[in-house]
Amino acid sequence: MPTRSSLAPLVTLLALLALLAGACSTTGKADASPAPPGNAPELEGEEPGDDAASGPYFPGEEWETVDAGAAGIDRAALDAIAADAEAGLSNCFLVTRGGRIVDEWYWQDTDENSTQETFSASKSFTATLVGMAADEGYLTVEDKASTWIPEWVGTPSEDITVEQLLNNTSGRFYDFQTDYVEMAAKASDKTAFAIGLEQEHDPGTEWVYNNSAIQTLEQVFEGATGQDMADFADERLFGPLGMQDSSIDRDRAGNPLTFMGVQSTCRDMARFGIMALRDGNWDGEQVVSEEWMEASTGESSQEMNAAYGWLWWLNRPGRIMGGDNATGEDGDESAAQVKQMIEGAPEEMFFAMGLGGQMIAIDPGTETVVVRMGPATYDDDIEKFERKDIPRVVTEAVVGDMQD
Repeated sequence: MPTRSSLAPLVTLLALLALLAGACSTTGKADASPAPPGNAPELEGEEPGDDAASGPYFPGEEWETVDAGAAGIDRAALDAIAADAEAGLSNCFLVTRGGRIVDEWYWQDTDENSTQETFSASKSFTATLVGMAADEGYLTVEDKASTWIPEWVGTPSEDITVEQLLNNTSGRFYDFQTDYVEMAAKASDKTAFAIGLEQEHDPGTEWVYNNSAIQTLEQVFEGATGQDMADFADERLFGPLGMQDSSIDRDRAGNPLTFMGVQSTCRDMARFGIMALRDGNWDGEQVVSEEWMEASTGESSQEMNAAYGWLWWLNRPGRIMGGDNATGEDGDESAAQVKQMIEGAPEEMFFAMGLGGQMIAIDPGTETVVVRMGPATYDDDIEKFERKDIPRVVTEAVVGDMQD
């Protein structure tokens, strides 16, 4: 079974995904009827929620910044990490602690308003939107996806649960050509293509990083809620968080994308990361339930891959699949197999990650959120700045507590 790390030699082929954003239509489906039930500048002024007495800080329309020293961060170490990010052809690199910007850098002719495709980091947005639907009673993770995908009724896919789509154990058909080329880069109606694939394994028996299976959550969400996922995200997620420059792309048939497709900025991605850091809360409003966030980003969601929750990557020790420290597929549970996706980083860290080193890294222990965005592919002569490098902010630069 291919793992994400085993696909690294094929990264040139993955560049096909970069063409997808330009090929996707921005025209939405017909509305469905809702179902019932550089260095950062110092900014002047305070925003709602920034008074220590009122609880944690959340950025308003403008961001508060904090000096690295006051944030308990070693300035020289942080600058060294940022220099490596620049050398790795990053577009942006942003560090927050306690919700405030410690510093941000922009390269490649980008700035704080520059948007780009976030690739599979989009999956963590999908998880949040499904969680919001679950919080409102439209669905549960135990529900069969075939409740809203009638094409699967009476087939080996009938018993796939919503949770199995969220944790990549659905057993749906996967091979690289089908998933990354035929579906992701070529199919006009990606939801229909994904639904039409065959069942390969019994549900719940294999862990496979499967973009097509995740795209079927688009039909599950719309069928359950009666609402278009992209429109729902604009109103219920991006709007409340102040993510004014973010949106979800659609395929040429008008379906919102769920396996990729979030267009965003470094600052907007940090807002999403702060919401996740705060257990789904945004300035006193519970955007998605604390229980959902705990299930998504706490302990591993299944026994086959310790590094995976519900469409979020984790740093829990165990048998790892799809990471730089993948332990393989032989089932050996010896001590030698107990690893972390990012060795040395805190176990409670979790990540939204996408092709080309797109990442939101969240460390609850230090209240640190780090965002890195960059191009989809690299020249082979350039040393990449990706998954293992971004948590260095926590492991190398965070040296003390934040000052009150």
